[in-house]
Amino acid sequence: MTRTIIAILGLTIAIAVFFLYTKPTYDDAKAFQTTISEYNGALEKASELQRLKQALLSRYNAFNPSDIDRLHKLLPDHVDNVRLVLDLDNIAQRYGLALQNVVVGAPSQTTAAPAGAIGSTDAFDSLTFKFSTEGTYANFVRFMEDLERSLRIVDLVTLTMSNTGSGQNEQQNAKGPPVEPTYRFDVTVKTYWLK
Repeated sequence: MTRTIIAILGLTIAIAVFFLYTKPTYDDAKAFQTTISEYNGALEKASELQRLKQALLSRYNAFNPSDIDRLHKLLPDHVDNVRLVLDLDNIAQRYGLALQNVVVGAPSQTTAAPAGAIGSTDAFDSLTFKFSTEGTYANFVRFMEDLERSLRIVDLVTLTMSNTGSGQNEQQNAKGPPVEPTYRFDVTVKTYWLK
């Protein structure tokens, strides 16, 4: 009989230990194992991203640095008002023109392009520049052609032209080859940069 009591008591203690200690510990271990597998998955993704980063970095480093500089000039990643005004002024000086009354507009967020259009995301902003210059029509046309061929994306927004009258008076007072009349050109251009 004592054996039976000891067996029942042992069985009761074993069942109590199982439900009070072993089962909660086992459930906690399963939860930790799930967390560990999630962390292992995250580590695998991180190492995959690191490999991808290294591959892209090696491809980037394979580009010619002058080509990268040209891309940054084409569509910069920040607003550089001073650099753009200096670039425009350098182009204008080649043709005897000088930029005057330069006004830099506030950055305006561009509106979304139509669906399916190239660049249909709002990944860029724009900025307007207004300036005026005086010179001959032929020189201004050459200036605009150079501006069109420059790497920086610049859209012509408005252009007004008025006669200053300074070429005609000189031609009337002096004998010699005809002098081209000079005009005043008021120009507004828009440029873009990546956000």
